Amino acid sequence: MIEKIKRDWFSNIRGDILSGMVVALALIPEAIAFSIIAGVDPMIGLYASFTMAVVISFTGGRPGMISAATGAMALLMGPLVRDYGLEYLFAATILTGIIQILFGVLKIAKLMKFIPRAVMIGFVNALAILIFLAQVPHLINVTNITYLFVIITLLIVYILPRFIKVIPAPLIAIVILTAVAIFGNVNVATVGDLGKITQSLPSFFIPNVPFSFETLAIIFPYALALSIVGLLESLLTASIVDDATDTDSNKNREARGQGIANIVTGFFGGMAGCAMIGQSVINVKSGGRGRLSTFIAGAFLMFLIMVLGSLVVQIPMPVLVGIMIMVCIGTFDWSSFKYLVTAPKGDAIVMLVTVIIVVATDNLSIGVIAGVILSAVLFAAKISHVKMHKQETSQGYNYAVEGQLFFASVDSFVQAFDTTIKNKQISIDFTNSHVWDDSAVGAIDKIALKLKENQNTVTITGLDSASKKIVDKLAVFPKQNAKLSDH
Repeated sequence: MIEKIKRDWFSNIRGDILSGMVVALALIPEAIAFSIIAGVDPMIGLYASFTMAVVISFTGGRPGMISAATGAMALLMGPLVRDYGLEYLFAATILTGIIQILFGVLKIAKLMKFIPRAVMIGFVNALAILIFLAQVPHLINVTNITYLFVIITLLIVYILPRFIKVIPAPLIAIVILTAVAIFGNVNVATVGDLGKITQSLPSFFIPNVPFSFETLAIIFPYALALSIVGLLESLLTASIVDDATDTDSNKNREARGQGIANIVTGFFGGMAGCAMIGQSVINVKSGGRGRLSTFIAGAFLMFLIMVLGSLVVQIPMPVLVGIMIMVCIGTFDWSSFKYLVTAPKGDAIVMLVTVIIVVATDNLSIGVIAGVILSAVLFAAKISHVKMHKQETSQGYNYAVEGQLFFASVDSFVQAFDTTIKNKQISIDFTNSHVWDDSAVGAIDKIALKLKENQNTVTITGLDSASKKIVDKLAVFPKQNAKLSDH
């Protein structure tokens, strides 16, 4: 236990502290922007980012991952704020946390194995595109000096690490270009232009809503949607960070940790949040690996607001835009262009559909769910045809079934038989097949009983133990004197 604490918290102290500081600076404009999307005061998003990051650093299952206010969650809570007010948002945030803890206890992370690789690639690419599109408004109708700041930022973050590795390049870019903007009186947009920052700490309070079933009926649909979207985005981000750091993480603990963090956030006046892939990538690329980096991100964010608020509002937006563009370039899976050519057509289509739906809806969960459903449909279509090998004998016919027999493949199975033949010995061999469901058993029943009506002798052979068990349980033909042989 002590070794694990040392590894998670103190094995990379300098890297975690410096990367956490970079993330904190990058969180400020994001939190403000997401607050605007949700229709709440900018401080609601900043408080959420502070409490989420600090709490998840202790309770989460993926060290080095950043959780805060996010755009996907902000989109869902907008109607609740508009129709019922801020207090109901805080109540929904708390309920979101409770639901996520229940999901964690029920080991919801097991569902991650049902997300195909094509969907994961689409998710990552769509997220990179969304992060880039979020920067575009800051690059339209601006001065030439804005573009110059973006270019200089990109040059610093890509070139400087070749010479200086002790301090993260994004942090150096922020400090140098902020100083240039302040002392050079440069006319560029700043963080302060996004919204007002109040230099005050969040305080504990209980949401002022009626404790009634009517309130529960209002907030439950929102809380359920927030909990699902939050966990989906968090678990996918955790998998991406796992790959980037070549380490594993406890996804069920992450689900519970997200729930605890959202409960605390709701009681301290914040909006519901989840893991942020953009900031998590910044953290990893800046050298962050442990829980300390996540804690520093939240704590330093509050320090910036409380102590350096007057300086924070003067940080040039083009610098942060440049850093986020770097994140986009690093996040996008450039090998996916080759993947489109080399991968099976179905997988390529799933990847493209996931990207298109996420970008079109600005909702990661909808795209991922659509990708999973499309993958399932394509998979079902792929295995929905069974091959039937027919061999004539002196006494009748032998049929060998090859493939998976289930509701989607029973038509091709049934169509392979000539049920008009009479007085023959018919053998149906399932050695190279598997019977999956009631529809499959029904198809076998249909063929066996029709053949028997024409005085044919029907023998079923080659069933494996699982297939034989379901056939014994559901089939009618064994009771009608057709023969069912063991494998």
